[in-house]
Amino acid sequence: MHLVDHDHPTCIGCGACAALVPEFWVMEGEKAHLLGSAKVGKREHLPLEKEEHFSRNMEAAEACPVNCIHLHKSGQKVI
Repeated sequence: MHLVDHDHPTCIGCGACAALVPEFWVMEGEKAHLLGSAKVGKREHLPLEKEEHFSRNMEAAEACPVNCIHLHKSGQKVI
C-alpha cells in the first residue's frame, strides 16, 4: 500500500504541487489540498493504488520547498 501524507499546517501555499500534479493537488485559499484525501488530525492522507500515482506525487513532494508532502511505500517513509 502506498500513501501520500500532507502536513497541511506546514504548507506555505507555493502552488508547486498543484501546478505539477493537478490531478491530485489544488489550491484552496492560501494552502494546497490533496484531492480525495481523508483528514487525520491536521494532516491529509490519501492511499494510492497505482505505482504511476505514487510517481506523480513524488514529483510534487520533490518540488515542495518546505517538505510538507510525504510518501510512504509498504509502511516505510520514502520522502
